[in-house]
Amino acid sequence: MAMRTEDHPYDYGDFEGGIPEGYGAGIVMLWDHGTWTPEVEDVDAALAKGDLKFSLDGYKLKGSWVLVRTRDRETTSAKQRGRGGLLIKHRDFWAGPVDITTLAPHSVKSEGDFDDILAADMPRVWVTGRPAAATRGGSAQKLMQETIESAARKILARQPHDR
Repeated sequence: MAMRTEDHPYDYGDFEGGIPEGYGAGIVMLWDHGTWTPEVEDVDAALAKGDLKFSLDGYKLKGSWVLVRTRDRETTSAKQRGRGGLLIKHRDFWAGPVDITTLAPHSVKSEGDFDDILAADMPRVWVTGRPAAATRGGSAQKLMQETIESAARKILARQPHDR
């Protein structure tokens, strides 16, 4: 599944750490890095059509892919309409039976998982110029602590509990 989002700042491309409440709230892992090359002449036209073909040359993901827009459900909110899609791997030299998310689940930056990123001595916290982040008040240390606590709650909620 793929979801269209807002453009992110260039500096976000190498960010790994926590995002505070008000701007997504959670842990960010740099799972792969590399380059992409469109396989079409007009990227904007392909996106408007809902069918963008491209090649990836990443550390983990490689080869030919297509991003296909999916139909909205009747219950899809107006704000979310036209944003959903599927990322599909083409059958090429790089295709095969290996699930790369299982084979290589860790960060290409820190070589850790989400728990490792959260447990770092000084995890990075994404700070935006958005008013919601700026008007929260308090110190950067307080913001980092809130972010870490929020991310920890999300991790714990996903894990099965012993009974």
